Amino acid sequence: MENPGASVVITHHILNGKQQEYEKWLEEIVPITKHSEGFIDLQIVRPIPDLTFVYTVIIRFDTINNLKNWIESDSRKKMIEKANPYFRKNDRYQIKSGLDFLFNSENEGRKVPVRWKQYLVTWSAIYPLSILIPLVSIPFLRLLKIPANHYSDGLINSGIIVFMMVFVVMPNYTKLIRKWLYK
Repeated sequence: MENPGASVVITHHILNGKQQEYEKWLEEIVPITKHSEGFIDLQIVRPIPDLTFVYTVIIRFDTINNLKNWIESDSRKKMIEKANPYFRKNDRYQIKSGLDFLFNSENEGRKVPVRWKQYLVTWSAIYPLSILIPLVSIPFLRLLKIPANHYSDGLINSGIIVFMMVFVVMPNYTKLIRKWLYK
């Protein structure tokens, strides 16, 4: 079976007025992370200015061991120590394999649903989004005078769908079906 990789979802609650310092710190730690063994990619979800103060960083590695090696590395520990004055709460992270991070429930601790349930839940969430998002986004793109192009339309739609899945649909959907999912 192919290695599903591993993801870490890191949340940093930043003190008011410390966002610029944190952004500079990100400029230092991102290259270190990208040069770590097994690194695949990362996404940074920034807070809404003057409304929220939470940064969410999702980092993917090829194996759980490479991810754990990076999390426990001296270079990361030194960087976290450097950023501690910016944090409202301590550095928090959850390590998941494959797409397990979509089934993130703080109430469930480290428990992960069985794969066939993950499959059914993911499919049942993606299907309506894959129908609805293009119905809304394509007319909007044409309204903005962006010419029709199968590839760019697909890129934009898939980006919206993944964003909705990770940050809107799955956190709420998994709470709704929690009893069945973790049974």
